[in-house]
Amino acid sequence: MLEKILKQGQALTDAALERLIPPETQPPISIHKAMRHSLFAGGKRLRPVLCIEAGRMIAGSLPGKIEELGAALEMLHTYSLIHDDLPALDNDDLRRGRPTCHKVFGEALAILAGDALQTQAYEVLARLACPAEARVRIIEEIARGAGTIDGMIGGQVVDLEAEHTRPNAETVEYIHCAKTAALIAASLVSGGLYSGANENEVARLRAFGRSIGLAFQIVDDVLDVTQTSEQLGKTAGKDTAAQKATYPALFGIEESVRKADSLVQSAFRELDGFGEGAEILKALARYLVERKK
Repeated sequence: MLEKILKQGQALTDAALERLIPPETQPPISIHKAMRHSLFAGGKRLRPVLCIEAGRMIAGSLPGKIEELGAALEMLHTYSLIHDDLPALDNDDLRRGRPTCHKVFGEALAILAGDALQTQAYEVLARLACPAEARVRIIEEIARGAGTIDGMIGGQVVDLEAEHTRPNAETVEYIHCAKTAALIAASLVSGGLYSGANENEVARLRAFGRSIGLAFQIVDDVLDVTQTSEQLGKTAGKDTAAQKATYPALFGIEESVRKADSLVQSAFRELDGFGEGAEILKALARYLVERKK
C-alpha cells in the first residue's frame, strides 16, 4: 500500500514538474539543462508526497491540481541541494547517484540553476488552483520554512558555523529542526491549507511535520555513518569528515535511533483526531525512519 502511494505521488509530481519546467530545448538551453539535471535525478519526492497526502487527509479525497503545489516544493528542495553541494558549502561531488550540478555545469551555472528553481517555485505557487487567501498563506508558510528565522537557510548557517566545534544538544536540535524539519512541516501545512484545513488541523499538521522532520534528519545522519556511497546515492561519511554537528556525533548511533523512534510516536499522537484518514501519513512517517537511503 505504501509503495503504491509513494509511486503515485512521485508520478504525479514528476508529471507536474515536466509541465512546469522549461524543456532543455528552450533558450537559454544551458540553464534549463542544469535545472533538469538536478530536478530529474531520481529524488524520492518525499515533500510533495507528504503535501499531497496531507491534502488528501483533510479533503477526504485527492484535491485537484495539488501536485503543482508538490512540484513547487520539490523545486525549492532541489535548489537547496544544488547550493548545499557547492564548494563554498558542503563541497560534494555526488547527489542522488549522479555528479552534482556544479561538477557537470560549473559553479556559476549551478548557482543560477538553484536561483532559477527557487524563482520558478514561487511563480507556480502564485498560480495555485485554490482560494486566494489560501494561496497567500501557503506562500507565507513555505517562505518562512525556507527562510533565515528557524527555517532552512538559518539552519544551514548555524550548521556551517558549528563545523569543527563541540556543539551542545540544543544547537544540534536547532540545526536539524531549521535545516530539514521546517520545510517538511511547511509541506504538510501547505497541503492542509490547500484543502481548507482549519487552525486546529494546521497546528496538528505543523507539530506532526516538525517531529517527523527531525526524525528524518537524525536517520539521515545515522545513514551517513552506516551506509556506503553506493547505497546512499551521495557521498557517505561527509558529516564525520567535516566534523558536522549531528546526533550520532553527540549521542551515538543507538541513542539517535531511539530518539527518532520516539519522535515518530510523538508525531502519531498529533494525528489521533483524524481517525483512519491519518493512516497514510503515519505509514509515511514510519518509512522515514526505517529507510536505508
